Amino acid sequence: MLRRLWELSEFPFHPEKLNHYETLFTVGNGYMAMRGTFEEGYPGEIATTLVHGIYNHAAGALVTDLVNAPNPLPLRLWIDGTPFRLVNQHHTALQPPDGAVLGYRRRLQLDHGVLIREVLFRAASGSIVRVVFERFASLHDVHLLVQRVRITAVDGEPEIRVESRLDTDVTNGEVRHWGNIQAEADGATLAVQARTNQSGYVLGMASRLISPYPAEARVEGESPLVSSTFRLRQEEAVSLDKLTVVYTNRDVEADRVLDTARRHLQASVAAGCEQLRSAHENEWARYWDTSDVQIEGDDYAQFAVRFLMYHLLIAAPRQDERVSIGAKTLSGLGYKGHVFWDTELFIVPPLILTQPQIARNLLMYRYHNLPGARNKARANGYEGAMYPWESTDTGEETTPQWSDEQEDGSRIRIWTGDTEQHISTDIAYAVLQYWRWTGDDDFMRRYGAEIVLDTAVFWGSRVEARSGRYEISQQIGPDEYHENIDNSVFTNRMVVWHLEQALQLLDWLRSSAPDDAARLTAVLNLTPARLDRWRDIIQKMYIPFDDERQIHIQFPGFFDMEYIPVQHYQPRAVSVQAILGHKRSIQSQVIKQADVVMLMALLGDELAPQPVLLNNWNTYYPRTDHGSSLSPAVHAWVAARLGLDEAAYEMFEHAAGIDLENNKGNVRDGIHGAASGGLWQALIFGFCGLHLDERGEPALDPRLPAHWKRVSFTVYYRGEKRRLAVTNPVMVTPMA
Repeated sequence: MLRRLWELSEFPFHPEKLNHYETLFTVGNGYMAMRGTFEEGYPGEIATTLVHGIYNHAAGALVTDLVNAPNPLPLRLWIDGTPFRLVNQHHTALQPPDGAVLGYRRRLQLDHGVLIREVLFRAASGSIVRVVFERFASLHDVHLLVQRVRITAVDGEPEIRVESRLDTDVTNGEVRHWGNIQAEADGATLAVQARTNQSGYVLGMASRLISPYPAEARVEGESPLVSSTFRLRQEEAVSLDKLTVVYTNRDVEADRVLDTARRHLQASVAAGCEQLRSAHENEWARYWDTSDVQIEGDDYAQFAVRFLMYHLLIAAPRQDERVSIGAKTLSGLGYKGHVFWDTELFIVPPLILTQPQIARNLLMYRYHNLPGARNKARANGYEGAMYPWESTDTGEETTPQWSDEQEDGSRIRIWTGDTEQHISTDIAYAVLQYWRWTGDDDFMRRYGAEIVLDTAVFWGSRVEARSGRYEISQQIGPDEYHENIDNSVFTNRMVVWHLEQALQLLDWLRSSAPDDAARLTAVLNLTPARLDRWRDIIQKMYIPFDDERQIHIQFPGFFDMEYIPVQHYQPRAVSVQAILGHKRSIQSQVIKQADVVMLMALLGDELAPQPVLLNNWNTYYPRTDHGSSLSPAVHAWVAARLGLDEAAYEMFEHAAGIDLENNKGNVRDGIHGAASGGLWQALIFGFCGLHLDERGEPALDPRLPAHWKRVSFTVYYRGEKRRLAVTNPVMVTPMA
């Protein structure tokens, strides 16, 4: 396989894309991640290190943040006294006496999870050095970050000074979350301990610079540093390694955090960097064995799928079932690290089939946070479990009620935390998908069933009886441009599906796990009257449908709104809503993202016959803005199933470019996790047509783009690894 299909590269340096590339070049391991900022720093950088589960609600902040941890990356160099950097203090290209950058290249090896940066640098003295930085967050040892800098004297005999630091002067934007900072410097070992100022999380970080030369350590302010000075002969090279270990009181008791980090660091130093890297790369090979999808005939699609899967894997918690993946993964501060429906409907499905244990962890996060969902239901006057639209470590609702101030000084009321309630069914959908593919009956009877049934209890209390039918008022469906509407067809129809599944699940429990059935019946108060109400709702729920046009109606009154020809607003660099303004767009037929089309993706032929599905597509696709990154991949998936080849591939390319090409303009805030997972689903469920047939067995119904020659991939089905391949012309090949 060509190296470039496994490697993201930047050549030459593109300062105008600084923050975009910081996101793309993130390294991580499912416990922590570091954006691709430079070791020596750069003006305008967004240096960010995130550790799963470390949230804090600082005084004066609107809501809780996933906290930016102390920065472990700083490694500064001086060459004959000239600071090694890519720009001078005035943020312009280097000129004597500031030195000069003669060459630059940066590469992220997706298969190995290693970031490499190479710079050819000339000091003011005339000495030329080649500097190669490498870093990885160990996938084998999730508490460990490994860095290496290799310096080669290309011309001259330069004096080199190296400084390693743990930087505690960090914020989320302007918000400070850390207090009680203790910094220590002992020999070549640096240590930091800090406590979040509201939530009380304790973080310990220990680091050592491994150098053959003498080093001096000290503390500056609240940041420890160690420095070493030496001289190189011409053509001589030296490698210096920096190991950093991170622990929090989510891992060990608070009073043992720093001591544990120090002891772990000592063991890592003894193991040596070569052994550490080998273990890391072997672990990546194990993950890629089931996570890689091979596409022949389309290099861009091949690279995009690998790149986006890489970002899912470095955000996926492998050893902690009380954390989840935020909308921006662990690669940026966007959405404050909050967890949305993005996780269950977009990110979890690829992991169910390729890394089922990780998928189980993510679903267990929702199980452990059932108390928060029950609190929200009670606070709103309902029964059961009503999951928050935005969630953090506590499981309580953390959606802000107001937007940041707009350019005109106004603020917009955010209603999603109040009325975007379909997330409770989205989570149940993911639980049931996991069960069907894995056959993990133990999970279902002990944990998953309680999620599905208690969210069904919520819907039974939320649905309103009106004029001989059931309705749901004041909802926000996936199309968030239209707020607080009545009878969202997505929500209403998915609630019917949810209640049907809950009744079937209860029947299964009664026959296969009667003790658990009895336990849940008692705990959740699943009385005969409650179950009869569910059955009545299933029969009488209002599903908006136009019999004449044979289409589902997104919500009553939608077609009375102003029609906007979305396709005419091209080319555009912003959403149609941004062009029209908030007030006009919410009174128009412009759709933010897949809504009825999302319903088609989730339920497929169960929703309606193919002619109705095609009518839905022809109605809603031209009206969709794709103002959300979640939208293009879902449209690619559905278009492929409808045989709309051109639209399917166009949407697939759109989804692939959201992060790689920054075609939404906000990748600086982090990777779009839902778009990443959605692209995989468009490929596997859409183009390859993977599904469970009427017997519950995996089956393929491929509809590949014409220029694709072959797609091969691996999935787990009930604990069994299955390798599958599809070719053009269509031929399905089961593999060993």
